[in-house]
Amino acid sequence: MTAAPDLEAIVLAPLVGIGRRFLFLAAALLAVVLVGAGAYALQLAEGLRVTGMADTQNKQMYGIYIINFVFFIGISHAGTLISAILRVTKAEWRLPITRMAEFITVVALTVGGLMPIIDLGRPDRLLNLLMYGRWNSPILWDFFSITTYLFGSLIYLFIPLIPDLALCRDRLAGRVSPPKRAFYEIFSVRWRGTPLQWRRLATALTVMMVVIIPVAVSVHTVVSWIFAMTLRVGWNTAVFGAYFVAGAIFSGTATLILVMAILRRTFRLHAVIADRQFTNLGLLLAGLSGIMLYFNLSELVTVGYKLEEGEGFFLDSILVGAFAPWFWAYILGLASPAILMLVPKTRSFWGVIVAAVVVDVAMWIERYIIVVATLRVPQMPYTDLANYLPSAVELAITAGAFALFALLIAAFTKIVPIVSVWELRHGAPASRAAPEAMPAAAAVQA
Repeated sequence: MTAAPDLEAIVLAPLVGIGRRFLFLAAALLAVVLVGAGAYALQLAEGLRVTGMADTQNKQMYGIYIINFVFFIGISHAGTLISAILRVTKAEWRLPITRMAEFITVVALTVGGLMPIIDLGRPDRLLNLLMYGRWNSPILWDFFSITTYLFGSLIYLFIPLIPDLALCRDRLAGRVSPPKRAFYEIFSVRWRGTPLQWRRLATALTVMMVVIIPVAVSVHTVVSWIFAMTLRVGWNTAVFGAYFVAGAIFSGTATLILVMAILRRTFRLHAVIADRQFTNLGLLLAGLSGIMLYFNLSELVTVGYKLEEGEGFFLDSILVGAFAPWFWAYILGLASPAILMLVPKTRSFWGVIVAAVVVDVAMWIERYIIVVATLRVPQMPYTDLANYLPSAVELAITAGAFALFALLIAAFTKIVPIVSVWELRHGAPASRAAPEAMPAAAAVQA
Protein backbone atom coordinates (compact mmCIF):
# COMPACT_ATOMS: atom_id res chain seq x y z
CA MET A 1 0.00 0.00 0.00
CA THR A 2 1.31 3.42 -0.90
CA ALA A 3 1.96 6.01 1.78
CA ALA A 4 -0.83 8.49 2.50
CA PRO A 5 0.75 11.57 0.85
CA ASP A 6 1.62 9.55 -2.26
CA LEU A 7 -1.89 8.08 -2.34
CA GLU A 8 -3.41 11.56 -2.22
CA ALA A 9 -1.09 12.85 -4.93
CA ILE A 10 -1.86 9.93 -7.24
CA VAL A 11 -5.64 9.98 -6.78
CA LEU A 12 -6.15 13.75 -6.76
CA ALA A 13 -3.84 14.49 -9.71
CA PRO A 14 -6.52 13.86 -12.41
CA LEU A 15 -8.77 16.48 -10.78
CA VAL A 16 -6.28 19.31 -11.35
CA GLY A 17 -6.21 20.63 -14.89
CA ILE A 18 -7.28 19.10 -18.19
CA GLY A 19 -4.62 17.90 -20.59
CA ARG A 20 -4.67 17.90 -24.37
CA ARG A 21 -5.17 14.15 -24.59
CA PHE A 22 -8.28 14.37 -22.45
CA LEU A 23 -9.64 17.25 -24.53
CA PHE A 24 -9.00 15.34 -27.74
CA LEU A 25 -10.71 12.23 -26.35
CA ALA A 26 -13.66 14.23 -25.04
CA ALA A 27 -14.01 16.04 -28.39
CA ALA A 28 -13.94 12.75 -30.32
CA LEU A 29 -16.54 11.16 -28.04
CA LEU A 30 -18.70 14.27 -28.17
CA ALA A 31 -18.56 14.21 -31.97
CA VAL A 32 -19.88 10.63 -31.98
CA VAL A 33 -22.59 11.59 -29.50
CA LEU A 34 -23.63 14.47 -31.77
CA VAL A 35 -23.80 12.11 -34.75
CA GLY A 36 -26.10 9.89 -32.72
CA ALA A 37 -28.18 12.90 -31.69
CA GLY A 38 -28.47 13.91 -35.34
CA ALA A 39 -29.64 10.42 -36.27
CA TYR A 40 -32.23 10.56 -33.50
CA ALA A 41 -33.44 13.95 -34.77
CA LEU A 42 -33.92 12.33 -38.19
CA GLN A 43 -35.84 9.47 -36.57
CA LEU A 44 -38.09 11.95 -34.75
CA ALA A 45 -38.80 13.77 -37.99
CA GLU A 46 -39.32 10.71 -40.22
CA GLY A 47 -40.63 8.16 -37.71
CA LEU A 48 -39.54 4.58 -37.08
CA ARG A 49 -39.72 3.83 -40.79
CA VAL A 50 -36.05 4.91 -40.97
CA THR A 51 -35.15 1.95 -38.73
CA GLY A 52 -35.13 -1.76 -39.43
CA MET A 53 -38.30 -2.18 -37.38
CA ALA A 54 -40.82 -0.88 -39.94
CA ASP A 55 -43.85 -3.20 -39.74
CA THR A 56 -44.36 -3.29 -43.50
CA GLN A 57 -40.80 -4.47 -44.05
CA ASN A 58 -39.68 -6.76 -41.26
CA LYS A 59 -42.53 -7.37 -38.80
CA GLN A 60 -40.03 -6.72 -36.00
CA MET A 61 -41.31 -4.84 -32.95
CA TYR A 62 -37.97 -4.77 -31.11
CA GLY A 63 -34.49 -4.22 -32.45
CA ILE A 64 -31.06 -2.91 -31.51
CA TYR A 65 -32.45 -0.26 -29.13
CA ILE A 66 -33.93 -2.89 -26.81
CA ILE A 67 -30.79 -5.02 -27.19
CA ASN A 68 -28.74 -2.03 -25.99
CA PHE A 69 -31.23 -1.35 -23.21
CA VAL A 70 -30.85 -4.84 -21.76
CA PHE A 71 -27.07 -4.70 -22.24
CA PHE A 72 -26.61 -1.36 -20.43
CA ILE A 73 -28.97 -2.30 -17.60
CA GLY A 74 -26.97 -5.51 -17.29
CA ILE A 75 -23.56 -3.85 -16.98
CA SER A 76 -25.03 -1.45 -14.41
CA HIS A 77 -24.85 -4.36 -11.98
CA ALA A 78 -21.08 -3.88 -11.93
CA GLY A 79 -21.50 -1.34 -9.17
CA THR A 80 -24.26 -2.16 -6.79
CA LEU A 81 -24.06 -5.93 -6.75
CA ILE A 82 -20.29 -6.37 -7.02
CA SER A 83 -19.46 -3.46 -4.74
CA ALA A 84 -22.17 -4.21 -2.19
CA ILE A 85 -21.46 -7.94 -2.05
CA LEU A 86 -17.73 -7.34 -1.64
CA ARG A 87 -18.44 -4.75 1.07
CA VAL A 88 -20.73 -7.14 2.93
CA THR A 89 -18.14 -9.92 2.76
CA LYS A 90 -15.39 -7.44 3.83
CA ALA A 91 -13.13 -8.44 0.95
CA GLU A 92 -10.21 -6.05 1.44
CA TRP A 93 -8.90 -6.44 -2.13
CA ARG A 94 -11.98 -4.62 -3.45
CA LEU A 95 -11.08 -1.28 -1.79
CA PRO A 96 -9.44 0.36 -4.86
CA ILE A 97 -12.21 -0.66 -7.27
CA THR A 98 -15.53 -0.07 -5.52
CA ARG A 99 -15.95 3.54 -6.62
CA MET A 100 -15.27 2.70 -10.27
CA ALA A 101 -17.91 -0.01 -10.04
CA GLU A 102 -20.40 2.37 -8.44
CA PHE A 103 -20.10 5.10 -11.04
CA ILE A 104 -20.32 2.53 -13.87
CA THR A 105 -23.72 1.67 -12.40
CA VAL A 106 -24.99 5.24 -12.48
CA VAL A 107 -23.66 5.95 -15.99
CA ALA A 108 -24.94 2.66 -17.45
CA LEU A 109 -28.40 3.21 -15.95
CA THR A 110 -28.50 6.75 -17.33
CA VAL A 111 -27.60 5.67 -20.87
CA GLY A 112 -29.64 2.47 -20.76
CA GLY A 113 -32.72 4.33 -19.56
CA LEU A 114 -32.65 6.41 -22.75
CA MET A 115 -32.95 3.37 -25.02
CA PRO A 116 -36.66 2.53 -24.46
CA ILE A 117 -37.53 6.22 -24.94
CA ILE A 118 -35.66 6.22 -28.26
CA ASP A 119 -37.41 2.96 -29.16
CA LEU A 120 -40.81 4.59 -28.65
CA GLY A 121 -40.43 6.67 -31.77
CA ARG A 122 -42.54 9.35 -30.13
CA PRO A 123 -41.01 10.16 -26.71
CA ASP A 124 -44.16 12.05 -25.65
CA ARG A 125 -45.83 8.65 -25.29
CA LEU A 126 -43.83 8.15 -22.13
CA LEU A 127 -46.39 10.42 -20.46
CA ASN A 128 -49.11 7.91 -21.36
CA LEU A 129 -47.24 5.29 -19.34
CA LEU A 130 -47.25 7.58 -16.31
CA MET A 131 -50.87 8.71 -16.68
CA TYR A 132 -52.58 5.61 -18.03
CA GLY A 133 -50.18 2.76 -17.30
CA ARG A 134 -51.74 -0.44 -15.97
CA TRP A 135 -50.29 -2.00 -12.84
CA ASN A 136 -50.47 -5.47 -14.42
CA SER A 137 -48.03 -4.39 -17.15
CA PRO A 138 -44.38 -5.49 -16.80
CA ILE A 139 -43.40 -2.32 -18.69
CA LEU A 140 -44.75 -0.20 -15.82
CA TRP A 141 -42.94 -2.43 -13.32
CA ASP A 142 -39.76 -1.90 -15.30
CA PHE A 143 -40.14 1.88 -15.29
CA PHE A 144 -40.49 2.09 -11.51
CA SER A 145 -37.81 -0.52 -10.77
CA ILE A 146 -35.21 1.24 -12.93
CA THR A 147 -35.97 4.72 -11.53
CA THR A 148 -35.79 3.30 -7.99
CA TYR A 149 -32.52 1.57 -8.83
CA LEU A 150 -31.03 4.75 -10.30
CA PHE A 151 -32.06 6.81 -7.28
CA GLY A 152 -30.68 4.20 -4.87
CA SER A 153 -27.44 3.90 -6.86
CA LEU A 154 -26.91 7.66 -6.73
CA ILE A 155 -27.25 7.56 -2.94
CA TYR A 156 -24.97 4.53 -2.73
CA LEU A 157 -22.37 6.35 -4.85
CA PHE A 158 -22.66 9.59 -2.90
CA ILE A 159 -22.43 8.35 0.70
CA PRO A 160 -18.86 6.93 0.52
CA LEU A 161 -17.83 9.93 -1.60
CA ILE A 162 -18.38 12.44 1.22
CA PRO A 163 -14.99 12.06 3.03
CA ASP A 164 -13.11 12.29 -0.27
CA LEU A 165 -15.08 15.33 -1.39
CA ALA A 166 -14.05 16.95 1.89
CA LEU A 167 -10.45 15.98 1.11
CA CYS A 168 -10.78 17.68 -2.29
CA ARG A 169 -12.31 20.72 -0.63
CA ASP A 170 -9.34 21.13 1.68
CA ARG A 171 -6.49 19.94 -0.55
CA LEU A 172 -7.51 21.50 -3.88
CA ALA A 173 -8.95 24.83 -2.71
CA GLY A 174 -6.45 26.95 -4.67
CA ARG A 175 -5.83 24.55 -7.56
CA VAL A 176 -9.22 24.06 -9.18
CA SER A 177 -11.81 26.34 -10.77
CA PRO A 178 -14.43 28.19 -8.67
CA PRO A 179 -17.30 25.93 -9.84
CA LYS A 180 -15.34 22.87 -8.73
CA ARG A 181 -14.56 24.48 -5.37
CA ALA A 182 -18.24 25.26 -4.90
CA PHE A 183 -19.12 21.67 -5.83
CA TYR A 184 -16.71 20.24 -3.25
CA GLU A 185 -17.91 22.69 -0.60
CA ILE A 186 -21.59 21.92 -1.11
CA PHE A 187 -21.43 18.16 -1.51
CA SER A 188 -18.92 17.51 1.26
CA VAL A 189 -21.84 18.47 3.54
CA ARG A 190 -19.63 20.05 6.22
CA TRP A 191 -17.67 16.84 6.75
CA ARG A 192 -14.96 17.20 9.39
CA GLY A 193 -14.24 13.54 10.15
CA THR A 194 -15.53 13.57 13.74
CA PRO A 195 -16.25 10.24 15.45
CA LEU A 196 -19.98 10.94 15.27
CA GLN A 197 -19.78 11.56 11.52
CA TRP A 198 -17.83 8.33 11.01
CA ARG A 199 -20.47 6.38 12.96
CA ARG A 200 -23.25 7.89 10.88
CA LEU A 201 -21.35 7.17 7.67
CA ALA A 202 -20.89 3.55 8.74
CA THR A 203 -24.58 3.17 9.55
CA ALA A 204 -25.75 4.76 6.30
CA LEU A 205 -23.33 2.71 4.22
CA THR A 206 -24.31 -0.54 5.94
CA VAL A 207 -28.01 0.12 5.37
CA MET A 208 -27.50 1.05 1.72
CA MET A 209 -25.28 -1.89 0.82
CA VAL A 210 -27.83 -4.31 2.31
CA VAL A 211 -30.83 -2.61 0.68
CA ILE A 212 -29.28 -2.13 -2.75
CA ILE A 213 -28.60 -5.86 -3.32
CA PRO A 214 -32.28 -6.95 -3.51
CA VAL A 215 -33.10 -3.79 -5.47
CA ALA A 216 -30.44 -4.64 -8.07
CA VAL A 217 -31.63 -8.25 -8.30
CA SER A 218 -35.23 -7.14 -8.71
CA VAL A 219 -34.36 -4.70 -11.50
CA HIS A 220 -32.92 -7.21 -13.94
CA THR A 221 -35.56 -9.73 -12.93
CA VAL A 222 -38.23 -7.22 -13.93
CA VAL A 223 -36.34 -6.47 -17.17
CA SER A 224 -36.50 -10.18 -17.96
CA TRP A 225 -40.24 -10.25 -17.22
CA ILE A 226 -40.90 -7.87 -20.12
CA PHE A 227 -39.96 -10.86 -22.25
CA ALA A 228 -40.90 -13.80 -20.03
CA MET A 229 -44.47 -12.59 -19.37
CA THR A 230 -45.13 -12.77 -23.12
CA LEU A 231 -46.54 -15.98 -24.65
CA ARG A 232 -43.88 -16.21 -27.31
CA VAL A 233 -41.51 -19.02 -28.24
CA GLY A 234 -38.04 -18.36 -26.82
CA TRP A 235 -39.30 -16.06 -24.06
CA ASN A 236 -41.95 -18.13 -22.31
CA THR A 237 -39.67 -19.58 -19.64
CA ALA A 238 -39.52 -19.33 -15.86
CA VAL A 239 -35.70 -19.30 -15.78
CA PHE A 240 -35.38 -15.87 -17.38
CA GLY A 241 -35.25 -13.93 -14.09
CA ALA A 242 -32.29 -15.80 -12.60
CA TYR A 243 -30.72 -16.09 -16.08
CA PHE A 244 -30.82 -12.33 -16.62
CA VAL A 245 -29.46 -11.52 -13.16
CA ALA A 246 -26.53 -13.92 -13.62
CA GLY A 247 -25.87 -12.47 -17.08
CA ALA A 248 -25.98 -8.95 -15.68
CA ILE A 249 -23.35 -9.72 -13.05
CA PHE A 250 -21.29 -11.50 -15.71
CA SER A 251 -21.23 -8.59 -18.18
CA GLY A 252 -20.99 -6.06 -15.34
CA THR A 253 -17.84 -7.71 -14.01
CA ALA A 254 -16.31 -7.75 -17.50
CA THR A 255 -17.09 -4.06 -18.03
CA LEU A 256 -15.61 -3.18 -14.64
CA ILE A 257 -12.38 -4.98 -15.58
CA LEU A 258 -12.09 -3.03 -18.84
CA VAL A 259 -12.83 0.35 -17.23
CA MET A 260 -10.32 -0.41 -14.46
CA ALA A 261 -7.64 -1.28 -16.99
CA ILE A 262 -8.19 1.89 -19.03
CA LEU A 263 -8.25 4.19 -15.99
CA ARG A 264 -5.24 2.50 -14.38
CA ARG A 265 -3.17 3.04 -17.50
CA THR A 266 -4.49 6.54 -18.21
CA PHE A 267 -3.94 7.93 -14.70
CA ARG A 268 -0.95 5.74 -13.75
CA LEU A 269 -2.73 4.03 -10.85
CA HIS A 270 -0.52 0.94 -10.83
CA ALA A 271 0.54 1.64 -7.24
CA VAL A 272 -3.12 1.67 -6.18
CA ILE A 273 -4.73 -0.94 -8.44
CA ALA A 274 -2.52 -4.02 -8.58
CA ASP A 275 -2.75 -7.07 -10.82
CA ARG A 276 -4.31 -8.86 -7.85
CA GLN A 277 -7.60 -7.04 -8.37
CA PHE A 278 -7.71 -8.14 -12.00
CA THR A 279 -6.87 -11.74 -11.12
CA ASN A 280 -9.62 -11.92 -8.49
CA LEU A 281 -12.19 -10.45 -10.87
CA GLY A 282 -10.99 -12.87 -13.56
CA LEU A 283 -11.63 -15.78 -11.20
CA LEU A 284 -15.08 -14.31 -10.50
CA LEU A 285 -15.69 -14.24 -14.27
CA ALA A 286 -14.64 -17.90 -14.48
CA GLY A 287 -17.15 -18.87 -11.78
CA LEU A 288 -19.93 -16.89 -13.44
CA SER A 289 -18.98 -18.54 -16.74
CA GLY A 290 -19.97 -21.92 -15.32
CA ILE A 291 -23.26 -20.52 -13.99
CA MET A 292 -24.14 -19.04 -17.39
CA LEU A 293 -23.33 -22.27 -19.20
CA TYR A 294 -25.55 -24.13 -16.72
CA PHE A 295 -28.50 -21.78 -17.35
CA ASN A 296 -28.14 -22.14 -21.11
CA LEU A 297 -27.96 -25.92 -20.89
CA SER A 298 -30.96 -26.04 -18.54
CA GLU A 299 -33.07 -23.89 -20.84
CA LEU A 300 -32.18 -25.75 -24.03
CA VAL A 301 -32.66 -29.22 -22.52
CA THR A 302 -36.07 -28.48 -20.97
CA VAL A 303 -37.36 -26.71 -24.08
CA GLY A 304 -35.91 -29.27 -26.48
CA TYR A 305 -37.25 -32.24 -24.52
CA LYS A 306 -40.86 -30.99 -24.62
CA LEU A 307 -40.57 -29.35 -28.05
CA GLU A 308 -43.82 -27.42 -27.98
CA GLU A 309 -45.25 -25.71 -31.06
CA GLY A 310 -42.71 -23.32 -32.58
CA GLU A 311 -39.82 -24.38 -30.32
CA GLY A 312 -38.40 -26.64 -33.01
CA PHE A 313 -38.15 -23.73 -35.44
CA PHE A 314 -36.43 -21.56 -32.81
CA LEU A 315 -33.94 -24.26 -31.76
CA ASP A 316 -33.17 -25.11 -35.36
CA SER A 317 -32.47 -21.42 -36.15
CA ILE A 318 -30.00 -20.96 -33.28
CA LEU A 319 -28.32 -24.37 -33.32
CA VAL A 320 -27.87 -25.06 -37.04
CA GLY A 321 -29.78 -22.33 -38.88
CA ALA A 322 -29.46 -18.62 -39.60
CA PHE A 323 -28.41 -17.68 -36.06
CA ALA A 324 -26.07 -20.62 -35.44
CA PRO A 325 -22.85 -18.60 -35.97
CA TRP A 326 -24.09 -16.01 -33.46
CA PHE A 327 -25.19 -18.65 -30.94
CA TRP A 328 -22.02 -20.74 -31.01
CA ALA A 329 -19.85 -17.61 -30.84
CA TYR A 330 -21.87 -16.70 -27.74
CA ILE A 331 -21.36 -20.13 -26.15
CA LEU A 332 -17.62 -19.98 -26.88
CA GLY A 333 -17.56 -16.52 -25.29
CA LEU A 334 -19.24 -17.90 -22.18
CA ALA A 335 -16.66 -20.67 -21.84
CA SER A 336 -13.63 -18.48 -22.53
CA PRO A 337 -13.12 -17.02 -19.00
CA ALA A 338 -13.15 -20.47 -17.42
CA ILE A 339 -10.66 -21.78 -19.99
CA LEU A 340 -8.34 -18.76 -19.66
CA MET A 341 -8.38 -18.84 -15.86
CA LEU A 342 -7.74 -22.59 -15.70
CA VAL A 343 -4.48 -22.28 -17.67
CA PRO A 344 -1.68 -20.82 -15.48
CA LYS A 345 -0.04 -18.97 -18.39
CA THR A 346 -3.25 -17.09 -19.26
CA ARG A 347 -4.23 -16.45 -15.63
CA SER A 348 -2.61 -13.05 -15.95
CA PHE A 349 -3.50 -9.38 -16.43
CA TRP A 350 -3.78 -9.70 -20.20
CA GLY A 351 -5.61 -12.99 -19.93
CA VAL A 352 -8.23 -11.31 -17.76
CA ILE A 353 -8.51 -8.40 -20.21
CA VAL A 354 -9.06 -10.77 -23.14
CA ALA A 355 -11.67 -12.67 -21.13
CA ALA A 356 -13.49 -9.43 -20.28
CA VAL A 357 -13.60 -8.28 -23.91
CA VAL A 358 -14.88 -11.66 -25.05
CA VAL A 359 -17.55 -11.71 -22.33
CA ASP A 360 -18.91 -8.25 -23.18
CA VAL A 361 -19.11 -9.13 -26.88
CA ALA A 362 -20.72 -12.50 -26.08
CA MET A 363 -23.32 -10.95 -23.78
CA TRP A 364 -24.30 -8.38 -26.41
CA ILE A 365 -24.70 -11.27 -28.87
CA GLU A 366 -26.86 -13.07 -26.30
CA ARG A 367 -29.22 -10.09 -26.15
CA TYR A 368 -29.29 -10.01 -29.96
CA ILE A 369 -30.34 -13.67 -30.06
CA ILE A 370 -32.97 -13.17 -27.35
CA VAL A 371 -34.57 -10.26 -29.22
CA VAL A 372 -34.02 -10.89 -32.93
CA ALA A 373 -33.98 -14.70 -33.18
CA THR A 374 -37.09 -14.99 -31.00
CA LEU A 375 -39.09 -12.39 -32.92
CA ARG A 376 -38.22 -14.20 -36.16
CA VAL A 377 -40.33 -17.20 -35.14
CA PRO A 378 -43.65 -16.95 -37.09
CA GLN A 379 -46.78 -16.73 -34.93
CA MET A 380 -49.05 -17.97 -37.71
CA PRO A 381 -48.30 -20.68 -40.29
CA TYR A 382 -48.98 -18.31 -43.18
CA THR A 383 -46.82 -15.38 -42.03
CA ASP A 384 -43.50 -14.56 -43.63
CA LEU A 385 -40.30 -14.69 -41.61
CA ALA A 386 -39.10 -11.45 -40.07
CA ASN A 387 -35.66 -10.47 -41.32
CA TYR A 388 -34.30 -7.67 -39.17
CA LEU A 389 -31.16 -5.71 -39.91
CA PRO A 390 -30.35 -2.47 -38.06
CA SER A 391 -30.39 0.62 -40.26
CA ALA A 392 -27.71 3.31 -40.43
CA VAL A 393 -29.85 5.45 -38.11
CA GLU A 394 -29.95 2.72 -35.46
CA LEU A 395 -26.22 2.09 -35.75
CA ALA A 396 -25.46 5.81 -35.42
CA ILE A 397 -27.65 6.09 -32.31
CA THR A 398 -26.00 2.97 -30.87
CA ALA A 399 -22.54 4.41 -31.46
CA GLY A 400 -23.71 7.63 -29.82
CA ALA A 401 -24.96 5.70 -26.79
CA PHE A 402 -21.64 3.91 -26.26
CA ALA A 403 -19.77 7.18 -26.80
CA LEU A 404 -22.01 8.89 -24.24
CA PHE A 405 -21.23 6.09 -21.76
CA ALA A 406 -17.48 6.65 -22.24
CA LEU A 407 -17.83 10.45 -22.18
CA LEU A 408 -19.73 10.45 -18.87
CA ILE A 409 -17.12 8.19 -17.28
CA ALA A 410 -14.33 10.44 -18.58
CA ALA A 411 -16.08 13.51 -17.18
CA PHE A 412 -16.55 11.77 -13.83
CA THR A 413 -12.80 11.16 -13.55
CA LYS A 414 -12.21 14.93 -13.73
CA ILE A 415 -14.72 15.80 -11.01
CA VAL A 416 -14.34 13.31 -8.16
CA PRO A 417 -11.60 10.87 -7.05
CA ILE A 418 -11.98 7.57 -8.91
CA VAL A 419 -10.44 5.66 -5.99
CA SER A 420 -11.69 5.88 -2.41
CA VAL A 421 -8.80 7.47 -0.51
CA TRP A 422 -10.33 7.13 2.95
CA GLU A 423 -11.13 3.43 2.49
CA LEU A 424 -7.61 2.67 1.30
CA ARG A 425 -6.26 4.42 4.40
CA HIS A 426 -8.55 3.02 7.05
CA GLY A 427 -10.78 0.28 5.62
CA ALA A 428 -14.55 0.25 5.69
CA PRO A 429 -15.98 2.00 8.77
CA ALA A 430 -18.61 -0.66 9.22
CA SER A 431 -15.88 -3.18 10.02
CA ARG A 432 -14.25 -1.06 12.69
CA ALA A 433 -15.33 -1.42 16.28
CA ALA A 434 -14.07 2.03 17.29
CA PRO A 435 -14.83 4.94 14.98
CA GLU A 436 -12.51 7.04 17.14
CA ALA A 437 -9.66 5.13 15.50
CA MET A 438 -10.28 7.35 12.47
CA PRO A 439 -10.03 10.89 13.82
CA ALA A 440 -10.64 13.99 11.74
CA ALA A 441 -6.97 14.81 11.39
CA ALA A 442 -6.24 11.40 9.90
CA ALA A 443 -9.25 11.37 7.63
CA VAL A 444 -9.12 14.90 6.26
CA GLN A 445 -5.86 16.73 6.79
CA ALA A 446 -7.38 20.19 6.90
